[in-house]
Amino acid sequence: MCRSIKTLRPPALPEEATEAEIRAAALQYVRKVSGFRAPAAHNREVFDQAVEVIALATAELLGGLEVRGASGRA
Repeated sequence: MCRSIKTLRPPALPEEATEAEIRAAALQYVRKVSGFRAPAAHNREVFDQAVEVIALATAELLGGLEVRGASGRA
């Protein structure tokens, strides 16, 4: 879907993803889905809220994943 969102789990990312990396991925996702690089003032609140919700869900996902095997496939 959005090629600029990078994989945030090992082995693609050798260390744990940072909060900034998770937020950047969430922002890219919301930009892609909404079609706005930066929302108009009347859409700013809902845009920012979506980024926060997606960032939290992403952090939860990454925290719950169990990566098995040398190939890094879950």
